[in-house]
Amino acid sequence: MGYTDADWKAINTIRILAVDATSKANSGHPGAPMGLAPAAHVLFNKFMTFNPQNPNWVNRDRFVLSNGHGCMLQYALLHLFGYKLSLDDLKAFRQVDSITPGHPEAHDTPGIEVTTGPLGQGFANAVGLAIAQAHTGAVFNKSGYDLLSNHTYVFFGDGCAQEGVACEAASLAGHLQLGNLIAIYDDNHISIDGDIKCSFTEDVLKRFEAYGWHTQHVTKGDDDLDAIEAAIAKAKSVTDKPSVIKLTTTIGFGSKLQGTGGVHGNALKADDAKHVKQKFGFNPEESFVVPQEVYDMYHKHASEGAAAEQAWNDLFKKYQSEYKDEGAQLARRLTGKLAEGWEKSLPVWKPTDAAEATRKTSEKVLEAIHKVVPELLSGSADLTGSNNTRWKDAVDFQPPNTGIGEWTGRYLRYGVREHGMTAIMNGLSAYGTVIPAGGTFLNFVSYAAGAVRLSSLSHQRVILVATHDSIGLGEDGPTHQPIETLVHFRALPNMMVWRPADGNETSAAYYMALTSQETPSILALTRQNLPQLENSTIENAIKGGYVLIEDSSADITLVSTGSEVGICVEALKQLSDAGIKARIVSMPCVELFDAQPKEYQLKVLPDGKPILSVEVMSTLGWEKYSHEQFGLNRFGASGPYKDVYKKFEFTPEGITKRAKQTVDFYKGVNPRSPVNRAFQQIL
Repeated sequence: MGYTDADWKAINTIRILAVDATSKANSGHPGAPMGLAPAAHVLFNKFMTFNPQNPNWVNRDRFVLSNGHGCMLQYALLHLFGYKLSLDDLKAFRQVDSITPGHPEAHDTPGIEVTTGPLGQGFANAVGLAIAQAHTGAVFNKSGYDLLSNHTYVFFGDGCAQEGVACEAASLAGHLQLGNLIAIYDDNHISIDGDIKCSFTEDVLKRFEAYGWHTQHVTKGDDDLDAIEAAIAKAKSVTDKPSVIKLTTTIGFGSKLQGTGGVHGNALKADDAKHVKQKFGFNPEESFVVPQEVYDMYHKHASEGAAAEQAWNDLFKKYQSEYKDEGAQLARRLTGKLAEGWEKSLPVWKPTDAAEATRKTSEKVLEAIHKVVPELLSGSADLTGSNNTRWKDAVDFQPPNTGIGEWTGRYLRYGVREHGMTAIMNGLSAYGTVIPAGGTFLNFVSYAAGAVRLSSLSHQRVILVATHDSIGLGEDGPTHQPIETLVHFRALPNMMVWRPADGNETSAAYYMALTSQETPSILALTRQNLPQLENSTIENAIKGGYVLIEDSSADITLVSTGSEVGICVEALKQLSDAGIKARIVSMPCVELFDAQPKEYQLKVLPDGKPILSVEVMSTLGWEKYSHEQFGLNRFGASGPYKDVYKKFEFTPEGITKRAKQTVDFYKGVNPRSPVNRAFQQIL
């Protein structure tokens, strides 16, 4: 302890930088950085170990700003400690192509661990980061080699505390006894609507206590640095449960509008900005000024972090010589690359193999590859037996004292928490040593949509195993039958949505999901059995779309996905009896097909003949690939799945009927392929 004027100068510099950057942008949230600056100073300068010259050092302490609107707090800290974030970058806050965007983005800014902004997501990401450390440390740490021992710290505000995704993650973190996770709750009583007394009056600490967290309250968060330090130190000493510190602060501390909603989402007025500078001993006529002693203080701590990394590197070299296999594996994992030749373990199906649901072929893929992809952590949101996401000898990730698992376990029981699961998976991926896969029903991926979007935006390699993918789930009916879900997630940039038609296409989906280091995947899998198809191969399927059955004299092309591909194949005889020759295209992943050269696309979906798409989902989007669309633009129905398919005419007869209508409509016309366009869309 023993804080001096130098500490307060550093704290006030953070506050002033937040004021200046938001004022220059005339946009942003100065209030939270001004209120949280004391806690941030104590945490970063006294407790956290990191090296700004290598933001990716694996054993660094992680910091997540879940209330991401306060990002000028984090940007100021990163600049002051010496990350590659200049004063000019701070001056470009919220401007196009700057590395200081309006909310933290992991792929834009060195030192940002996860992309936050939508409230509660960062909190859940922090739980994922903590799980990844606990697991990876358990796998690789040896006596005398504490390679992975970092803590994860997260700041969150009243908004995050209200969001369900944070509640889901906090509940699971308490169950998992994550003693490496410390959360600081900015209790400033302000949200966009003003004083939270209008909507949020619960006792947050009692809730966290019920979750199984260690709780503390620092009542004077604006100025009691000793109390803040003591609380963080106490939290670090508690190793059998996560910790939350309620920190009562004044939003916009120092402003004329401090303690009000007026400093939450708006830059300070010019006279108020001058007032704040004067109050804290800065020249009111100057902007973006950093006293040299502040740089000196923070750079000293940064150099200690660099020395800690060097010591870690030396320790890791010794570890690699003593534990050759583990050392080589950890070094490989840190590159993001998979083990050499792992793909040889992917199962391959023959057309003579039995029909199987793709949720079962997915299970067989996991069974076949889990030993050669040891960084793969599977799991499910309470649907293990339905999602088929657990290999036979899997060990659960659980605190050993529960008697139901180990820290080294690779199967996560997320509970009925789809949104929390997916946001936690983003944190797992961001840690850099594991690849998470998690299961739920496709329909309930919609519950997780906020986190799924951030998977794409922040380039996280996560895999959602989304079973029960259509009306083919049958009796559970419209509440469980996804209709619009594929359209929703196909619309996401940087997302691969797979709907495999058989086992080989399932293997292809896993191949691409695991090798695509910066793209998440959703695997939409069936409950009902599907035949193993002729000409279906992993090599064909990884192109996203391919010709399953060719006929150079065809009258029509049928393009389909998943369970409907086999029905199209069944329809060939009836089509022939009706005098129609058809070629069939399987399109398991439209995003990968879009990435193929135009010449290939036109071989698959050529000019000169009509194309009919067949998918038992919303038809929206299929106009990109077909002239006519056979789909389901209404909710489904409850009943045995074959009866439900029959009701909506997704049968050989129904396909034949629509193919005939399409051929008749385009008779005498030479239609251009829908993929033959004037220009490619911006990617």
